[in-house]
Amino acid sequence: MEFSFPRYLAAKKPIDDRALNQHVWDTMAGNLRPAVPDAPVRVLEMGCGIGAMLERLMERGLFDVNRFLYTGIDSNPDNIHYARERFSQPSPFSLMPSSFTFLVADLFALPDTLPTNAFDLLIAHAFLDLVNVPRALPFLFSYLRPGGIFYFTLNFDGQTIFQPDSPLDSQIISCYHRTMDERITDGYSAGDSHTGRHIFGHLKQAGAEILAAGSSDWVVIPGRNGYPGDESYFLKHILHFFAQSLTERSEINAEQLSTWLAARHAQIEQGELIYIAHQVDVAGKIE
Repeated sequence: MEFSFPRYLAAKKPIDDRALNQHVWDTMAGNLRPAVPDAPVRVLEMGCGIGAMLERLMERGLFDVNRFLYTGIDSNPDNIHYARERFSQPSPFSLMPSSFTFLVADLFALPDTLPTNAFDLLIAHAFLDLVNVPRALPFLFSYLRPGGIFYFTLNFDGQTIFQPDSPLDSQIISCYHRTMDERITDGYSAGDSHTGRHIFGHLKQAGAEILAAGSSDWVVIPGRNGYPGDESYFLKHILHFFAQSLTERSEINAEQLSTWLAARHAQIEQGELIYIAHQVDVAGKIE
């Protein structure tokens, strides 16, 4: 089966919509305001993917379509191409092309034209558990203006659950989590399977004030007619991540992994697989 990361991101949007913590969202929205009254709200999103959060901001009426300036950054050119195509088409929101920008860039190699100390809202959605958070936070916060709001969502926190149970779950899931903890990028640790609980200490160390936090678990279950939308594809892509991460691991028996993956894929086709991942949302501000 061919896998597409943009399709995976599109498939998980309704799952993310269900998962996002309403209290944390409301706190973020209630504290958000531009630096100058009546000026556009300036938004920076790191790891923006295909622009699903921008779409969500508009769907939930966070601000008027003509009163914001959004910049989305992602290192994957396919994601940015997909986002630009999506938002260049007519939509219910009628976004002005000047109100949003999508850029291909790595986290620590952002364009010099991106202004520091300038943004009212900084978003990192399902992103911080992929980077070295203590290293990233001071860099990210340098783009927020004093009093600016951060909204960090779907930070994975060490629990992955598949149902029905399998006797191989414990070994396979534990090893999968270790691949997150052992990830190295540019000589730095770049992942933490318990980012959701560790982020509070990292934010305190970075001098941030936490305004709200709460769980934001993914829960994917089949209905009477199977999985809604493209959620069966989402589940298959999750299993693809397991296959990519574990195929070369010496502590995992290749035949057992293959058997486990085949059984899980069969459960998706039969509308039987349930998937849960524990995550944490947090919102706050810097001075």
